[in-house]
Amino acid sequence: MKPVKETSGTMHMLADLTWVEAREAIERGAGVLVPIGALEQHGPHLPLSMDALAVTEAAKAVAQRLDVLIAPTISYGCRSKPLSGGGPAFPGGVGLEPRTYMALVENVVRELLRSGFERIVVLSGHWENRQFTYEAVYQARQPDDEGTARVMVIESLYGDTVRKSTLDEIFGDDWPGLAREHAAIVETSVLQHVRPELVRADRSVDDAQERFPWWDVVPAPPEFTTKTGVMWKATRATPEFGRKIWADVVEALTTAIDEELFSGSRAHRAS
Repeated sequence: MKPVKETSGTMHMLADLTWVEAREAIERGAGVLVPIGALEQHGPHLPLSMDALAVTEAAKAVAQRLDVLIAPTISYGCRSKPLSGGGPAFPGGVGLEPRTYMALVENVVRELLRSGFERIVVLSGHWENRQFTYEAVYQARQPDDEGTARVMVIESLYGDTVRKSTLDEIFGDDWPGLAREHAAIVETSVLQHVRPELVRADRSVDDAQERFPWWDVVPAPPEFTTKTGVMWKATRATPEFGRKIWADVVEALTTAIDEELFSGSRAHRAS
C-alpha cells in the first residue's frame, strides 16, 4: 500500500486547499475521492444525513491510508423508493430526479478531470443512486476519451465490503439482506461507532413492512412502508457491531482503491 505523509486532517479536504496546493497534489499523482450520500429519513433515531455522513467518514478513513483528497460531499441523492427507504412518505427528505443527479455527478467528475486529476474515486452510499452513478461517470469519462485518467465507481458502502464472517457473527441466521436493513442494525451500529453523538438511541425501534415483494407499485400501497422508517431491528445495534462492520468497510475500500488506482498493474500502465 502506498504510504501517506502525515498531514493535518483538514489537508485531506480538497476544498481546504489553495489552488497552488491542489496543483501540487495533482503533480504528485494524488487521487481525489467524491463521497455521495442522500438526504432521506433513517427512522426516529438517525439523522437525515446518515448516508452522507457515512461516506464522508469512510472517505476520511481512506485518506489516512492512501494519497487521496476528499472532494466536498454531494449530500443529495436520487429519491428513495417506498420499499427501500420510505421515499416521500416522511418529511425532511430531498430526493433528486435521476437526470438532475446524473448531471450533477457528471459535471463534478468532468471538472476534476479538467483540473488534471487522473485518479478519481466516486463513492456512493445511497441505495437508489446505483447505476445512475456509473452512467454519469461514463458520460464524464467515456472510454474513447483521450488521456490516461481513470475513474473508479463504488456504488455501495456495505454491499460487498462487509465480510460474511462479520455478518454471521452479528446476525446469525437472522440476516434479512441488505435491501431490508435500512436504518436498522448496520447503519445504526456504524453511526454509534463513528458519530455516536448523532444517534438518538432512546428512540430506536424495531419495525418491518407488512409486505416486501420483489416488485414495485406506483403509487405504493401503504403496507410497503413502515410507520417509523426503520425496516428491521434497530434496537439490536451496538457500537461494537459498528466497530467490526466499519473495520471491514475501511479495509475493503482501501484495498480496492489502492489496487485499482495506485499499486495495481492497470494503474502502472496508465501512469
